Amino acid sequence: QVQLVESGGGVAQPGGSLGLSCAASGFTFSSYAMSWARQAPGKGLEWVSGIYSDGSDTYYVDSVKGRFTISRDNAKNTLYLQMNSLKPEDTALYYCAKDRRSYPHRATMSDLRLNDYWGQGTQVTVSS
Repeated sequence: QVQLVESGGGVAQPGGSLGLSCAASGFTFSSYAMSWARQAPGKGLEWVSGIYSDGSDTYYVDSVKGRFTISRDNAKNTLYLQMNSLKPEDTALYYCAKDRRSYPHRATMSDLRLNDYWGQGTQVTVSS
């Protein structure tokens, strides 16, 4: 069965960095686009970043552009999110998600309804 297991969350100071990983199994990882999403306390689920199945293109929500980098290693079936220059508003539970598509259109990359499997989440807290 499909499994997505996130790791790497923790506590960081404002301006600091954290790196998240998502280990995938139970499907052909290299055939599907992947995304990261987050849910802050008391708020709804927010799409953060997405990457094509072959890693050829990446997309970000405006609030993280220039600070976060999504990547993937298809040989290791692993998705990554490097988060730099962290801000307190980045505090959230971060999820990785499998897209139903390989190369989503730019306009619909952030549509979370098109993700069919989710991990359990990893907590990121940014605080001084």
